[in-house]
Amino acid sequence: MSYLFPNYQRKKLEFIKGSKNMLTDHNGKNYLDFTSGIGVMNLGYNDPDLNQVLADQTILLWHTPNLYQNHLQEQVAQKLAKGKDYVGYFCNSGAEANEAAIKLARKATGKRKIITFTNSFHGRTYGAMSATGQESIHAGFEPLVPDFIYLPFNQIEPLKEELDQDTAAVMLELIQGEGGVIPADEQWIQDVQSLCREFGALLIIDEIQTGIGRTGAFYAYEHYQIEPDIFTLAKGLGNGIPVGAMLGKSNLGDAFGQGSHGSTFGGNKLAMSVANKVIDRINQSAFLEDVQNKSEQLFSGLDQLAKRSSLIQAVRGKGLMIGIQLFDQNSLNQVSEQLEAEGLLTLKAGQTVLRLLPPLTITNEEMAKGLTILEKVLNKEKEHD
Repeated sequence: MSYLFPNYQRKKLEFIKGSKNMLTDHNGKNYLDFTSGIGVMNLGYNDPDLNQVLADQTILLWHTPNLYQNHLQEQVAQKLAKGKDYVGYFCNSGAEANEAAIKLARKATGKRKIITFTNSFHGRTYGAMSATGQESIHAGFEPLVPDFIYLPFNQIEPLKEELDQDTAAVMLELIQGEGGVIPADEQWIQDVQSLCREFGALLIIDEIQTGIGRTGAFYAYEHYQIEPDIFTLAKGLGNGIPVGAMLGKSNLGDAFGQGSHGSTFGGNKLAMSVANKVIDRINQSAFLEDVQNKSEQLFSGLDQLAKRSSLIQAVRGKGLMIGIQLFDQNSLNQVSEQLEAEGLLTLKAGQTVLRLLPPLTITNEEMAKGLTILEKVLNKEKEHD
């Protein structure tokens, strides 16, 4: 008997320790991690700098409520703004960050309708779940928060028909992660921003999985020559320490005045000390250029593998956020299990996509090893042709 709710489909596997880009299970077996804990461990495991920062802060102070000044919150918010006109709010998770964004958009505009997109994923709290465009996520929890509209991703005509003066916001991921690693088209994103400005709707970008260097830019929106009104962060921001953030244009500040929103633990000193160091490490041109170079190496290898494998339909993504589209769900399940048996951890996305999210600190040698394992598993059928 387990004393836990069965809401997670857990593997019969427990990891006991991690070092750099490797994990070790309870039997002592080592695994190359191409999941980063679902896009969290961007700097890998057991990083000495982050360990030291956290240890130093534990000696000073773990927690004070947001009734008092917090210089670490100010530092992190300033760094996340990157010299632009943004102010920040801190919480504990991506879902909470998206809840804050939804509340801010409705309060700031005085409107209720929010447009999101099919196959999106924004979290599992009620507001974030209602923003998520997947019926399987909604099942059994209706009625949802009202006035969310779901439209086809990467299609501008449906958006032109729906977006109007009553729209508070358009909310989207620049790469739909859980939905199958589907990148947004650059022209479509720019058209979305133009329509939002035309009708006075806010543009909310969910950067929870794409942010903090994952795509080779510190924020994925920087690839698209846009500037959102609101964007949200979590996952890689704390490298395993629970933290979320919402940033919005400073002119939205009046809508989030005293008493409008809050979190007991949000922005606590442990999380902020680590986030502060994570930003310093990742938001460097040399580091981000290295991510782009690694991305080119990984995509090149995967594109060559796709030509040889009868299982692969397409390879897509950006930076070190990659989806391998397989032909059917059975193949995905079998491939995932075989890769794990070979010592490579991967993720699933949608029904038929193998998702790769290696740490940004992955080495060229480790990527070559991962590609060798992927070749062994994904090219098996060719051996019998």
